[in-house]
Amino acid sequence: MEKGLIPRDRFTESSQTYFLTHLHTDHIQGLTSKWGKGSLFCSKLTAKLLPFKFPDFNLSLLQVVDLHIWHSFSLISPTTRSQITAHVMAFDANHCPGVMFLFCREFGCLMYTRDFLWEVDSERAKDARSRLLNVLKNETVDVLYLDNTYCNPSYDFPTREVVDIIASHPEHDIVIGIDTLGKEELLIHISRVLNIKIWVWPERLQTMHLLGFHDTFTTKTSLTRVRAVPRYSFSVETLEGLNIREDYPTIGIMPSGLLWVLKPVKGDGNLFGSLLISRYKKRQPSDKLDGNLGYVERYHQYMFSIPYSDHSCFTEIQEFIELVQPTNMKGIVSSSSCYMLTHFTTSVAFVV
Repeated sequence: MEKGLIPRDRFTESSQTYFLTHLHTDHIQGLTSKWGKGSLFCSKLTAKLLPFKFPDFNLSLLQVVDLHIWHSFSLISPTTRSQITAHVMAFDANHCPGVMFLFCREFGCLMYTRDFLWEVDSERAKDARSRLLNVLKNETVDVLYLDNTYCNPSYDFPTREVVDIIASHPEHDIVIGIDTLGKEELLIHISRVLNIKIWVWPERLQTMHLLGFHDTFTTKTSLTRVRAVPRYSFSVETLEGLNIREDYPTIGIMPSGLLWVLKPVKGDGNLFGSLLISRYKKRQPSDKLDGNLGYVERYHQYMFSIPYSDHSCFTEIQEFIELVQPTNMKGIVSSSSCYMLTHFTTSVAFVV
């Protein structure tokens, strides 16, 4: 495939067509309300959210790619000037409302996961696995562009225990730090298990409604003790302020893959990976919570960290590679590529 022929999540470069996997900020650099460089291929859910993110966006440029259906599009080869017919299929990436793209034909077969979560036991992953296997019966993936964010055995998200923390603090208000997009499945799970609504800020409520979640979330604090707040506003100082009144005790929960990294900063005993907790010394194992919360750390009187990510952990990445069996592979996160070379020394060739 000629370099730059099909940019994915790159909108500062010149191209004939563009593909957008999802709307997280680090994937839309160069995309603005006035953007008009060419056709933009994305999923149906992303197409619904995009005008909310970019109010004046020219919607005639959008090309919606339905899941599990081949879509054809034409390109002109920059070198031969001949027309190329390409085909693309989208698969659920289970990473906020995001998709993976599979490109096939003249330039070979390329799979581009971008950010993805491959939960082996989840129904979404089981469905995606079945559909992907069905397609790969007739195709060989020449190059797999892989989300290797957590491609190291030290990254493991063994259980998701937010519900247990909330249930073990029945007299507390709960604050959960989240991004403007993503972790919807976690919040839905909390709501269903505990049979409660969850407070979100007004813009986040609008996003939830666009995603089809109409009965789970509210902007009325009187209806619930669980609040999902923007991650940038989640801090020890905020939690300390909320606990000034003893009659309204509050705890904060930060679900994150980065917080689960136990590597200390060189020359310091502080935890690496988060400004929120970097000032607090890592406690001894005896400070872990009792009962069923073995993977939860309490880093401050009011703050808990749990291992949670909308990216795949090492074992999930392993399973995905074994499923796809690509001829060549390239990590999309350059700082993590060395882990791939170290831990996946199979017949797969690595593209530099």
